[in-house]
Amino acid sequence: MKLAEARVVVEGLIFAADRPLSAQEIAEIIGLDPPAVEALVEDIRSRYADGALTIRRVGGGFQLVTKPELSPWIEKLGRPVIHAPLSPAATEALAIIAYEQPVTKAEIEQIRGVRSDSALNSLLERGLICEVGRKEGPGRPILYGTTAKFLEHFGLASADELPLRSISE
Repeated sequence: MKLAEARVVVEGLIFAADRPLSAQEIAEIIGLDPPAVEALVEDIRSRYADGALTIRRVGGGFQLVTKPELSPWIEKLGRPVIHAPLSPAATEALAIIAYEQPVTKAEIEQIRGVRSDSALNSLLERGLICEVGRKEGPGRPILYGTTAKFLEHFGLASADELPLRSISE
């Protein structure tokens, strides 16, 4: 496959995907190695420099999006945004999981000082967290961590991009 053709195919895949595509996934589809895909994505991104779109790295993959500075105009389209906000309890639990992962329900409850069953169920239903294993020890409690959907929702490439937390003890 020629470079120009590969660029078009990569751009088309990223555009058509309903979720961020990783360099590995794209590489498997088009028969190139991931570093070559990364280079193609950067080339495509540079071609969008003066346009309305960009390719952003999110959730371990690439996604075609409008540039953030266009949001005031896009909001004027009047599309209803149907997002039931997270409850304060779910937000607290999600923050704890994001920064402490992997973490057990008991550890979350110890930090929050209250039961967290409902908050955890809400986060699991939304796909923002998942079970990542079991902790060694009595009862082998479930360990929770964030998901790729969490990263996508918050526009993060990885959990390493979480803001630094301030510790006030």
